Amino acid sequence: MQKGFTMTHAANKTIRFVTPLIAVAMFAGTSMVASAQTAQNSAPAANMSMNPEQEQAFHDGQEALKMDTAAKRKIDATASHLYVHPPVKKEARDAYRANFQKGYEQAKQGS
Repeated sequence: MQKGFTMTHAANKTIRFVTPLIAVAMFAGTSMVASAQTAQNSAPAANMSMNPEQEQAFHDGQEALKMDTAAKRKIDATASHLYVHPPVKKEARDAYRANFQKGYEQAKQGS
């Protein structure tokens, strides 16, 4: 009888040790998938070839949506501060605004 108790006790110890490890592994796996999806959503579409300025405008649009959402402001790319006041020279404003709006809209679809 004593031997059966020892095996049960050992099994309980194993279960107590392994169960939290399984939970951590499952959570880490879910977290990594979510991170990969976030990275995929934040990247410009693969068929779009952008120069660094265009990529920055696209990224600014995505970040602007996050800030507008967090601040509970109107969700509209054209109402965003960086759209209204783009941080580029006059001749580059239209291109900045177009890429900013693309990033904002893609982020909106991804959320």
